[in-house]
Amino acid sequence: MARRLRSVELEFVDAAPVRLVFAAEVSAAPEKVYRALADDVPGWPGWFTAVTAARPTEGGTGREIRLRGGFVIEETIMAAEPGERYAYRADRCDAPGMRALLEEWRLAPAGTGTRVRWTFAADGSWVCRMALRMARPGMGRAFRTAVRALDRRLAGAAA
Repeated sequence: MARRLRSVELEFVDAAPVRLVFAAEVSAAPEKVYRALADDVPGWPGWFTAVTAARPTEGGTGREIRLRGGFVIEETIMAAEPGERYAYRADRCDAPGMRALLEEWRLAPAGTGTRVRWTFAADGSWVCRMALRMARPGMGRAFRTAVRALDRRLAGAAA
């Protein structure tokens, strides 16, 4: 059952007890990557395999995300800066021990493409924090796989 998490602001991305940061480059321009992140929320399962379903809520100011393993997260969009940043806070989540969660996607030009940086900022019980730290390698693989899939998807959309 989903529980209400602590409401955090954007600064949490730098101050969270657990910060997992991953980066990779794609060939698409930042604006195109941003549209895939922010404007095509239902398209996330097509490139991020950890996401089984995604839909905008609250007239586009929120999202409902369903993850592998049956987890459901209700989110509020915290930053929507086209071509630069997309961030959201988890308001409700059924992950055991999770107390606060904010994710930020930063985009920066890299040659003719984009450097994509994903920060997963969280707080939770000590068991949750330890589990997240231990999950870093798997989350990194999931991120890299997702970004490669997104790159292929965006290249196919341009054709």
